[in-house]
Amino acid sequence: MDGVLEISVLMAAFPSREIAELSFKYRTLGLGYANLGAMLMQAGIPYDSDAARAVCAAFSAILTGRSYRMSAVMAEQLGAFPGYRADADNMQRVIRNHRRAARGISRDSAEYEDLKIRPVPIDHKLFSAGKVNLANAKGILERAVVAWDEALTLGQQHGYRNAQTTVIAPTGTIGLLMDCDTTGVEPISPSSSSRSSPEAGTSRSRMNPWPRP
Repeated sequence: MDGVLEISVLMAAFPSREIAELSFKYRTLGLGYANLGAMLMQAGIPYDSDAARAVCAAFSAILTGRSYRMSAVMAEQLGAFPGYRADADNMQRVIRNHRRAARGISRDSAEYEDLKIRPVPIDHKLFSAGKVNLANAKGILERAVVAWDEALTLGQQHGYRNAQTTVIAPTGTIGLLMDCDTTGVEPISPSSSSRSSPEAGTSRSRMNPWPRP
């Protein structure tokens, strides 16, 4: 992944030299979701529900926490991103606040550091009450918490190779190649669909799957 970033910067058509240089300086990545919406549908979890928000929050915590953990592991071998030293205190503060949200700390808590808008934490009570309709719900919540514990501990020791690891953009092209039902968290609305990706040179038409009764 470290070398992929260099290749992507070299091959990308950035709108300005400054943006390209900042990509090298902060080594930002953009991991995201694929098929999250289809997972909710197959699990029978309503989109506009507290359970859906709790599941998505837990998966988001795992995705980003594990990414920062690996970023810290890479920093031990390759060094932190060039801009880290000048902004280390703020970077560590961001990680600590993410960890608090993963642990379910209330938005009203004074534990959050220097935030005007506090994050919506994972709703641990929903998981504990068995209201998340997934067989491994307990394990998902546990991994969400552990991911940020490890991301913080390793980051304090080694820094991070990347200033940013995730975004909430849909995985359009790769989702098409993976034959995903949805490219992100959006629902499946039509009974059939046609998709094309000029970048990948692929297109397809298909009947969309629906949950079993």
